[in-house]
Amino acid sequence: MAPRYAPSLRSRLGPLLLFLQTGFILIYAFYFEIQENVVDEASFRDAYAEFQDVNVMVVLGFGFLCTFLVRHGFSSSGFNLLVAAIATQWALMLTGLESWYDRGKIPLDLRSVLVAEMCAASALISMGAVMGKANPVQLVLLALLEVSGFVLNEQLLQGLLKVRPLKGIMLLHIFGAFFGLTLTWILYRKGSERGFEKEKFDQKPGLFSMLGSVFLWMFWPTFNSVLVDDRFPGRKLGAVYSTYLALAVSAVTAASVSVLSSPRGKLNLIQMQSCILAGGVAVGVSMSAVHQPWEAMAIGFAAAVLSATGFKYLKSHMLLAFHCHDTAAILSTHGLPGLLGWFAHLILQIKDSGDPTVAIRFAVFHICTLLVTITVSLTMGTLTGFLLRLNVWRPPQNRKCFDDQAFWEVSGL
Repeated sequence: MAPRYAPSLRSRLGPLLLFLQTGFILIYAFYFEIQENVVDEASFRDAYAEFQDVNVMVVLGFGFLCTFLVRHGFSSSGFNLLVAAIATQWALMLTGLESWYDRGKIPLDLRSVLVAEMCAASALISMGAVMGKANPVQLVLLALLEVSGFVLNEQLLQGLLKVRPLKGIMLLHIFGAFFGLTLTWILYRKGSERGFEKEKFDQKPGLFSMLGSVFLWMFWPTFNSVLVDDRFPGRKLGAVYSTYLALAVSAVTAASVSVLSSPRGKLNLIQMQSCILAGGVAVGVSMSAVHQPWEAMAIGFAAAVLSATGFKYLKSHMLLAFHCHDTAAILSTHGLPGLLGWFAHLILQIKDSGDPTVAIRFAVFHICTLLVTITVSLTMGTLTGFLLRLNVWRPPQNRKCFDDQAFWEVSGL
């Protein structure tokens, strides 16, 4: 007979978090310095406003996005904040290694924190695939290993293929989706094809989840444009306009596809909340090649159709055929739109290129960029999956999956 209560994490979670945070404090004390060379007050206000937009997306947007599960609201939002805080601190160290090697110190400014938060976002994307089936110890280890893999992927792209930092970071959707799918495939639990007992949806949790989608929808233009060079304000504004148009089109299209694919002809809130973001994901990956409003709108339309259709049909087939239990449908929300954006970037760049030789060379490098990203993602996901399968981390039993009571003090139950 299975044990009635979930295993206690007192001897694992507490010491692990204290060890990590103490180590981070010591490293920051000896190797970090704050950059105080602010150009002017107006520039600081603009930069801080952009930082707050991204911060709201990471903490509130991703935090509320997975609260659609009836008995998993505390874990979805609370573990999201925990993982984001640890992953951002870890990413700041990893992205500053080059400065530490050259100068002996790692500079800390708003831009470096923004880059670190965007690296942490890749871990939050992958966390959606195993949400409800992994305990916080496993999620912390996931964050450390995935951020390490994502930073490694960036360094490989910049070192081997001379990819610009912005393009490398925007591949976080593809990296996070394939990392999470590999992870949930390795951590597959027998019997999950029949569904978990407590993996249920309800009206009130769905409303909070939609609130997270609204936060992401509102601030996604900043997320896509924040790292565009300030010396080219026209490009930054173009990224904002393109992202907004793609998001607007994807919201309308997602509603249409949701109604058409429903046997009763009704809207599906869980399906829509993910698919309305598809346009922002796709145009973010293809942003440097989008120069016309209709291009952004077409990408948003195609991304929403692909995402909504994938959510309706692909999620269940992935579980039955490949034993991939994707809790938050990250393949439909981030993976497929990210691949569509990569393909749109390739097509638009070739269309605008007047020299066939240049177009062929770009196509080769663009394909290599995707192959390197997927290879690193799958490799790191496999290593992380086999590490998290160890019973030493005390994962919850099937009957305690998707249950806040396994990790939180919950009154009234």
